[in-house]
Amino acid sequence: MSETRESPSAVVSLHAIVRGRVQGVYFRDFVHARAISLGLTGYVRNLHDMRSVEVIAEGQRERLELLVEHLRKGPRGARVDSVEVQWGEASGQHSRFSVTF
Repeated sequence: MSETRESPSAVVSLHAIVRGRVQGVYFRDFVHARAISLGLTGYVRNLHDMRSVEVIAEGQRERLELLVEHLRKGPRGARVDSVEVQWGEASGQHSRFSVTF
């Protein structure tokens, strides 16, 4: 029985919520730098609960999976308690990766 799954080079979308001590520790800049180096588009922003960051990213699944690894570690000074990940179809609406406020 074969498993149906998109190609590792297929462009897909990632929606992640990162919880923990992730605000005020340069987490967004960390994510921005990693996403740019991986050639991804989308954005990262703080959520109003003061302990979560949202990441919307599009690109090749294998590169997005690398980004998720970075999200789980975070920068020095951060404490990541959880990362919730949802995969979807890419919308193509982002032309670059940015930090949104």
